[in-house]
Amino acid sequence: MSWAARSTLPERPPPIHMSAFGDKAAGVAGRIADGFICTMPDGDLLRRFQDAGGKGKPAQGGTKVCWGPDAAEARRTAHRLWPNMLVPGEAAQLLPQPRHFAQVSGLVTEEAVAGAVPCGNDPDEHAAALRAFVDAGFDEVYVNQIGPLQEGFFDFYAEQVLPRLRGR
Repeated sequence: MSWAARSTLPERPPPIHMSAFGDKAAGVAGRIADGFICTMPDGDLLRRFQDAGGKGKPAQGGTKVCWGPDAAEARRTAHRLWPNMLVPGEAAQLLPQPRHFAQVSGLVTEEAVAGAVPCGNDPDEHAAALRAFVDAGFDEVYVNQIGPLQEGFFDFYAEQVLPRLRGR
C-alpha cells in the first residue's frame, strides 16, 4: 500500500488563520481566511478584517512579555533574546538572512524593548497589555514569555494577572 493510500488527512481541513499587519493584508485575510491573527491590539485593523468578510470569524491577538522578579533583569533578558520584535517598518518582512536580522536588531535599544514589552512583576502592567487586545475586540489573546523563567511566569499569570481580567 502506498503512503498516499495510508494518508491520515482529516475529513475536513483545519481552519487557516492569517496574520496581517496592514489594511490591504487585513482585507485579504477577511475574504479568504478562517480567522485573523495580529500581534498589535489594533481595533481598526481588526475592523478592516471583519468588514472584508471576517465578521464572526475568530480574531486572535498575540503578545510577548518578560516576567521576572527584577524588572531591570527582565528588560535585559527581553532585549537580549528578542530585539527583532522591534525591527521597524517592513524590514522584518523583507530581510532575507538571519544575519540581516541580527544587524538590524542591533539598532534596537533596551529602552525600546522596555517601552513595548511588559517586563518585571507588575501585574497591572501585564494585565493592561492583554486588556488592550480585549478592548480592541480580539476573541483570544496568546502570551509568550520571553526567557527561562517559565514556571514563575505561569504562577504569576494564574495568581495575579488573569484574575484582573476575569469577567471582561
